[in-house]
Amino acid sequence: MKVADLSKEELKALIGEVIEEKFRELIDPDYGLEFQEDFVQDLETSIASKERIPFDEVKKRLGLS
Repeated sequence: MKVADLSKEELKALIGEVIEEKFRELIDPDYGLEFQEDFVQDLETSIASKERIPFDEVKKRLGLS
């Protein structure tokens, strides 16, 4: 389909979609990317674990306290 074949409403909708996608890319450069499978598995394992680290300990380990 060519742009010339689009109705005014269809063209407006297409332009709106393109603008929205570009804004998302500017705001979030990772927009549209997917996590690697090993990361997803590690995250699921972590969530399922009962072990938790207190927030103060996390800050300490990262040198933020």
